[in-house]
Amino acid sequence: MKKISFFSAIFLVLASCDFIPNIKKEEAQKGDVIAKVHDKLLFKNDLLEILPVGISETDSLLLVKGYIESWAKQQLLLHQAELNLSDKSLEFNKLVEDYHATLYINAYKQALVLDKLDTLITKEQIIDFYTTNHENFKLNEELVQLKFIHTDSGRVDKKELIKLFKSKDSLDKSNLQERTLEFKSFNFNDSIWVKYSDMTNKLVGFETIDKNILLKKSKYIEKEDSLGLYLVTVKNVLKRNETAPINYVTPTIKQIILQKRKLELLRKIEVDLLNDAIKNKKFEAY
Repeated sequence: MKKISFFSAIFLVLASCDFIPNIKKEEAQKGDVIAKVHDKLLFKNDLLEILPVGISETDSLLLVKGYIESWAKQQLLLHQAELNLSDKSLEFNKLVEDYHATLYINAYKQALVLDKLDTLITKEQIIDFYTTNHENFKLNEELVQLKFIHTDSGRVDKKELIKLFKSKDSLDKSNLQERTLEFKSFNFNDSIWVKYSDMTNKLVGFETIDKNILLKKSKYIEKEDSLGLYLVTVKNVLKRNETAPINYVTPTIKQIILQKRKLELLRKIEVDLLNDAIKNKKFEAY
């Protein structure tokens, strides 16, 4: 299929249109004008990014014409809006000014925070925050520590696999780790707390088992169906309204501490900026 360059596409569009009269010399010096709506101009340079590499002649022409028409419609609507909503112009200008100021201020604040915010949070700070605010970390859902295996059903080595899974021997644990490619999913780190809902979502089919059975400490559960063989051992359980363990809420504590530091930093920056302006006679209230 024949390909077309950007400049050829523009030429074809211009050749098919008989417009753009009365272009001032100083306006044309900005670049080749390809469209005009009232006093608004569209230049060739404005279209440099719209044509993909290797696009066909037909697609190039359609894309360029579509872009020009879309631009024209926007400018026409804007012109009509400005004519018919002239009584709103002061209000709109104020909104634009406020938005412009907000963009600059927020960008500046973000740059200051990235440059000056202390992001180092020690273990002692986390413990101190947790101890002081432990009442705020009540659970609204059960947490469990468990290990599990989800593998294919009908395994001929099922008894051997169960023996390895239940064993506390380090060699057996190592042997089980080496066979993880055989499993659809697994977790051997039973020191991590997970939500009960996450557990049942991960172990498809377990939602049919009585919750009281699943949430028993040191409970071994075995289930096999068409979806596979499940081996689960529940090491520990925390119920609703119990205090969440510190290692579970540590990420949340870090976020809270950082947000608190960020707000304190921004307040200090604003106060220092105001005091400096007063000191240097750059701000005076009458």
